Amino acid sequence: MLNLRNLLNVSRTQFPNHVHPPSRVSLRQNIHTNHSSVNTLSRRKWAIRFACSTVLVGAIWQIDKKFNASAIGRNFRTFTTCMLIALDYKWNFTHAKSDQIPALHERVAERIYHLLTTNGGLYIKIGQAIANNAALLPRPIQEKFTKLFDDAPQVEYEVVRQVFESEFGKPMAGPDGIFEIFEERAAASASVAQVHRAKLKSSDGDGVWVAVKIQKPDVGKQVDWDLGTFGIVMWLYENILFDMPVYFVVDFISDHLRRELDFELEAKNAMQTAKLVANEPRLADRVYIPKVYPEYSTKKVMTAEWIDGVRLSDRRGIMHLMGEEDTDLDLSPTTSRTPPAPPFPSPLKGGVASIMYTMVELFSAQIFSWGWVHCDPHPGNIIIRPHPARPKYPQLVLIDHGLYVRLSDDFRRQYATLWKALLTVDVNVIKSTASEWGIGTPDLFASATLLRPMSFSSQDYPEAAKFAADLEKMDQYEKGVMMKQRLKNFLTDTDKMPKELLFIGRNMRIVQGNNQTFGSPVNRIRITGYWASRSLAREPQPSLPARIREYVDYFIFLTMTFAIDIAFYFTKFKAWVRTKLGLQSEGFEDVLERSMREFAKANFGLEIGDNAFLG
Repeated sequence: MLNLRNLLNVSRTQFPNHVHPPSRVSLRQNIHTNHSSVNTLSRRKWAIRFACSTVLVGAIWQIDKKFNASAIGRNFRTFTTCMLIALDYKWNFTHAKSDQIPALHERVAERIYHLLTTNGGLYIKIGQAIANNAALLPRPIQEKFTKLFDDAPQVEYEVVRQVFESEFGKPMAGPDGIFEIFEERAAASASVAQVHRAKLKSSDGDGVWVAVKIQKPDVGKQVDWDLGTFGIVMWLYENILFDMPVYFVVDFISDHLRRELDFELEAKNAMQTAKLVANEPRLADRVYIPKVYPEYSTKKVMTAEWIDGVRLSDRRGIMHLMGEEDTDLDLSPTTSRTPPAPPFPSPLKGGVASIMYTMVELFSAQIFSWGWVHCDPHPGNIIIRPHPARPKYPQLVLIDHGLYVRLSDDFRRQYATLWKALLTVDVNVIKSTASEWGIGTPDLFASATLLRPMSFSSQDYPEAAKFAADLEKMDQYEKGVMMKQRLKNFLTDTDKMPKELLFIGRNMRIVQGNNQTFGSPVNRIRITGYWASRSLAREPQPSLPARIREYVDYFIFLTMTFAIDIAFYFTKFKAWVRTKLGLQSEGFEDVLERSMREFAKANFGLEIGDNAFLG
């Protein structure tokens, strides 16, 4: 029989923990071990989560890239870039960091340029649309926008072949194909499409050579994402980040960019322009619109007549074609981008001035007479060739008819009236029009429209002299705040502003730049004003007295614009003299641009770059 002592000994041996509690050292060791185990498990969980997230993001990225043309990735890049820009301005655009603001603008310019060129596609088009008002942006951003060319590497032949065959259900060439010959190498490649040369089939084997424009497949997948992101960013910038009036242009720009992707619509635009040119006696023989082949065109493919000639972007080739010496070595940056021009037997008559005169008349007729405006008249879209019927004379060929804006008759008449008032300095009409269009700074508006300085009397703006003096005392931060307020004062009511002005302004700035590139051989302002007044004189009037009064006003207008001709020919004479003396000379457009820069800086604090008006 066990006694009590033996029983206790057995209990201590079998159940030591129940009898002897653990020491403090052992407790600490256990807690440390448990914590280490928990930390290890936690790290493993986070590592697994990170690995899964990485795999998921990578899978989404690859799927987006393969099946969605990287639309999500492009949007992510856009939002991160725009947020970086916004934060950079929020943190560094302060009075305390005023001396660092120029470097801030440089960083932002680099980010915007990198975003637009990296994303490409419609981003180039959006950037060009924003560039319409680049003169209102900081100078580093202005300079970046002038380098925003609409060109891109060509996609592989197999890619465009798939697009073509999906549209027509037939091969490009061969016995069962659409064309007799289709050149695999693209003749030109831009952000949304590329052009290939092809030859139509014919019974006699002498088929017509055509230009086949094929939309790049990624663009159609990206358009909704890109334009949606564009709208969101503009809304954020206006309503949350910068309180600047920018969102009002989104719908108008987006709508026209969508139209530019419809090649059936582009074909119709080209045919409409061809009819208008044919019905205008002053232009019918001097301007040509390539023939379009609707039977070989769809929403993603357009076929038009192939034109051999010299693009206006090839300054050296144009000067050679017209038998003139190119004395300006500072060539346009687009010159080297143009392929060599085909040789022509002899110089054409009329000189470069005849080409520029036709160009200015063509786009003036579009604005003031037809109300049908080509919105991208950059020099790459204008070809000069010997006239087929009169080989000694030049003919201007206008291509790329994707982006047009239609003007209502009321707006067209109102804009013509404004131009007439600008040239006759009818201040009341200018102020009335500016007010009706929600613009609060009539003199800046007048100067931007005419592309030459126009200052009203000191009685209208008594603070102008004081502002110019105060501007010199401002630091970079104060100038930036002042510019923001001036812009808000300029656009007092964006609902009233005709959105057509966005693209008309682009048209006129590019036309000015084209004329300026060739040394201003024609008086652009005089020609444009003539078409504005001419269109009003030809408008049907309700009564004979009203019609007589309009013609009298037209005669007075022509008389008053004689002063512009005097200034133009004086500038040409002075440039000729300086050239003969071996000195650097300025053309009429150069003088106007320099005056505009000085005017904008003195009156509004705007720092306008040297190439702000080149479109």
